Order: sequence, then structure tokens, then C-alpha cells
Amino acid sequence: MDVYGLLGNPVKHSLSPPMHEAAYDELGIDARYVTFEPPVDAAREAVEAAETLGVSGLNVTIPFKQDVLNAVAVDDLAERIGAVNTIDFSGDQPTGHNTDAIGAVRALTRHGVALSGQAVVVGAGGAGRAIAFGLADEGMDVAIANRTVETAHALAEEVPGASGHGLDSLDSLLADADVLVNATSVGMDEDRSPVPATALHADLAVLDAVYSPIETRLLREAAAAGATTVDGAWMLLFQGVEAFERWSGQDAPVEEMNEALRERL
Repeated sequence: MDVYGLLGNPVKHSLSPPMHEAAYDELGIDARYVTFEPPVDAAREAVEAAETLGVSGLNVTIPFKQDVLNAVAVDDLAERIGAVNTIDFSGDQPTGHNTDAIGAVRALTRHGVALSGQAVVVGAGGAGRAIAFGLADEGMDVAIANRTVETAHALAEEVPGASGHGLDSLDSLLADADVLVNATSVGMDEDRSPVPATALHADLAVLDAVYSPIETRLLREAAAAGATTVDGAWMLLFQGVEAFERWSGQDAPVEEMNEALRERL
């Protein structure tokens, strides 16, 4: 039996186990997906222990995404993003990858969104970094809007062709934008949106990385404006799909994984 898992602290309420185990069941793979919750200062030791015990792959979440960078061989995208959320133990040494970027890309393309033209990413934290790099790699012109404008400028200097802005620029940025992504936590704990409703329009595709609640205020207002909407569970799903496919070498049963995920939301 192969063992995969999630490294984080805390991880008790993770949605990853049912999603991955639905894939194992569908494809008849003899595997289990479990959670590991080491002390917050023990990232390297946890990776070394997993390798010693024969764990086949790990997902990585808060607070370890940066801490494991020095414990694995990091691929180009994860190095540019500065965070690892997937570790593969199949080679001579553990390799670190970041599937958050491709999770956002696949969530958008799953809904028929063409990744061309102008994208606006709200937020310059971990999720914002990954999404900005992912959309830029697809060829989009990325504008990063953040509450602290200096942080937006700093990230824009790293992302090819990107520009940094304050949140007060959203009205003008969105006027000609094709894709909008909320990469902040605004909308998770209260019914608020980081984007003025008046800036939304029917030519936008809007992805909200928040997945609880599924329908955020931003998505409600975007739908009312006629925009294409993509909820955050799709991004969560496809970062898991990408990890599964990397580990297994098989196409993931996306529909079954999606059903298992949404049953827990």
C-alpha cells in the first residue's frame, strides 16, 4: 500500500483526504491519504521522516510551505513562487513543486476561460504570488492590486511583465480586464468583497480563491453583472488533481474527486 499525506499544522479539518481517496477508490489504487501535524519548527525533520518511512508523496500547507524549501530539490516554478505545496519521493531525492498556480489555471480553463489579455490579481500573499506567476506563464498581462501597494510593486518586479497597484486602482484596472482573481481571504469570515461591485462587468471571468463559503459576495455580485464565475473549490480541486497526477502518472478522475470534495464543503 502506498501512503500519501498532508503536512501542516493544523490539518484536522483538511478536505484533501476524501478528495484523494475518492481517486484511489475510482482507479483501484492500493493507497491511503493521511494527515501529519508535526511541530511548527520541524519541517525538515518531518520531510526526512516521511522519506525514511517510505511515504510516496506529501502535500504541504501552512505553516510549512516555505520551510520545506531547504529540505527538497525545488523545481523552477516553486522556486520562483517561493513555496512548495507538493513533494514527490519517487526519485533519488525528494522534489518540491507548487500546484497552486496550475490549480488556478486549470480551474479557469475548466470553465472555458481563455487565458489571454489582462488579468487582475487581488492580493500579493502566498496565493497571490502563485496565481500571478501561473497566469503570467500562460501569457497574460498581470496587474497585482494589494492593500499595501509596496508589496504589490515588489511582487510585480518578480513576475514577468506584471504591474503593481493599490486597491484604489481596481476600478480602472478592471475596466479592460478579462480575468479577475481574488487571492485574499476577504469574504471568508464575513459577507464582504475586496472589489467594488460597480467595477464588475459581463466580459470578466472571476475566480475567488475563497472556498468557504462556496458562493462569496464577490461571486454573487460578479454573476449579477453577467460575469463568468468560478468558485474557490475548483482551484482547491485542481491543485489536488495536479498533485495526484504527478504522483501516480495517471489521469485523475476529476468528477469523482470533485464530488467527494463538495460533499465535505
